[in-house]
Amino acid sequence: MSPAVLILAGQRAGVLDPLCEAAGVTHKADIPVRDVKMLDRVIKALVNAGFLKNIYISGYSDSHLIEVPSGGGPADSVMLGLQEIAKYPCLVTTCDHALLTPEMVLAFTEGAKTSGADICVGFAREAVIRPAYPETKRTYLRFSDVAVSGCNLFYIANAEGLKAIAFWQAVQHLRKNPLKLARKVGVGVGLKYAAGRLSLQAAFDYAAERIGITAAPVFLPFAEAAIDVDKPSDLALVESILEQRGS
Repeated sequence: MSPAVLILAGQRAGVLDPLCEAAGVTHKADIPVRDVKMLDRVIKALVNAGFLKNIYISGYSDSHLIEVPSGGGPADSVMLGLQEIAKYPCLVTTCDHALLTPEMVLAFTEGAKTSGADICVGFAREAVIRPAYPETKRTYLRFSDVAVSGCNLFYIANAEGLKAIAFWQAVQHLRKNPLKLARKVGVGVGLKYAAGRLSLQAAFDYAAERIGITAAPVFLPFAEAAIDVDKPSDLALVESILEQRGS
């Protein structure tokens, strides 16, 4: 049986998204990417990967998917959504993952299953992204062994994974500041990160031990897995990539 899927599609209250304004829509999920709604591209990738049932959506009601409660931010929405769905394992992604492919979905879920961890997070290495798309600006987390960018893919294997989501809720405002984020895990971890002596796996191990779960990173060999649509330049890049794909 394939995992349940939760797609995050919420809007920040009171914030006008310039991409939505330019496209003349009210929700990011409705922004057309080469004449296809972003959300529809994500759904198609999931369905083509074999995820035919149990697809849920948070923060968006104009859809044939099952709607679940959303919160004030991504972590809040994941927590509320998982509590409502109550099915594990559960794959979490976002509506702006317009370059998502079945190959990415399957590579990530297989890697997560193989790890046996309670929760897994998808990453692409800078060494994969930068040569393919040197013009794109990504936020990289730099560890002693690797620099990575997140891929908006999460795998919660069981209810224990909710402990990690609760921790994410507490630190989500620090996601663009890895040093402060590391300090939240522990002062020693923060110092190691600042000194360039903390590996990615060690960071996961420290956090998992503190939370009381098991956690693992899953590396994806696809540069496009780390490219979502947050700003006009992202949209232009994504449409260029899709044009080259012929999709």
